[in-house]
Amino acid sequence: MDQIQTMRVFARVVEAGTFTKAAESLELPKGTVTKLVQHLEARLKVRLLNRTTRRVTVTPDGAAYYERTTRLLNDLDDIEASMTNAQANPSGRLRVDVGASIARLIVIPALPKFYQRYPDIQLDLGVSDRPVDLISDNVDCVLRGGDLIEQSLVARRIANLRLITVASPDYLKRHGVPQHPNDLEKGHTTVGFFSARTGRFHPEVFNKGDEVVELVGTYKVSVNCSNAHTEALVAGLGISQAAQFAVTPYLATGQLVQVLADWSRPSIPLHVVYPPNRHLSAKTRAFVDWAAELFANYPNL
Repeated sequence: MDQIQTMRVFARVVEAGTFTKAAESLELPKGTVTKLVQHLEARLKVRLLNRTTRRVTVTPDGAAYYERTTRLLNDLDDIEASMTNAQANPSGRLRVDVGASIARLIVIPALPKFYQRYPDIQLDLGVSDRPVDLISDNVDCVLRGGDLIEQSLVARRIANLRLITVASPDYLKRHGVPQHPNDLEKGHTTVGFFSARTGRFHPEVFNKGDEVVELVGTYKVSVNCSNAHTEALVAGLGISQAAQFAVTPYLATGQLVQVLADWSRPSIPLHVVYPPNRHLSAKTRAFVDWAAELFANYPNL
């Protein structure tokens, strides 16, 4: 057998825990599997596995070899899949990271239709407003709002996030309705939002003609999660700018009220982002294309 097949046999032994189970799953004689691993160790001049009568365990060298070879084998499978009928029927585990509000209000409700189209994809959905490192965290793609910091990543802009200024009726009854953004620094309390990665506060930005106002304001509570930010506003803990799509249900019920409507804020771009890879896997491409199609219904959230 060739070197690639030998790698696959070794990986299967590690995963199965015994030569017998590995041989059965590969439909190969146990002796063949044993010899292939022995020849691999002889060629590499290292011991990859510790054998007992019941089970095999991986040595430190074996663990390092397994990690690198499985990554290589997965890449090879993805390359072949992209060139075959698997492109039309993508499958396997896919790790995607999505912001909290977008996950709750848009992505998760749409997943039943995603699975009607791609029933063989197993989705590991990380839901957090904390930015992830796609490479070190082994994430296939993310939906990320705001300007991109990692210029090495591939980004596809799929929507624009519109922010509006809102507060609860109870809050406005207690503090009054602001007529100008500068009023937020005089007798008003904001709901702060800070970066989970850097701890830096995101300022409120207001535009009207040539006038631009940027402020943080005084807060009693600050959060680093978009869902928590919305709930704090509904609870009357302050006034703040929030994504329009996230607060629309509360505007409809009267739990929140828009203020300073004649002041706007530049839209925030929403991207689907993935690592640079000439051989993008079929499952990742399926999700990227589906996300772009989904958010085409929400060009200005």
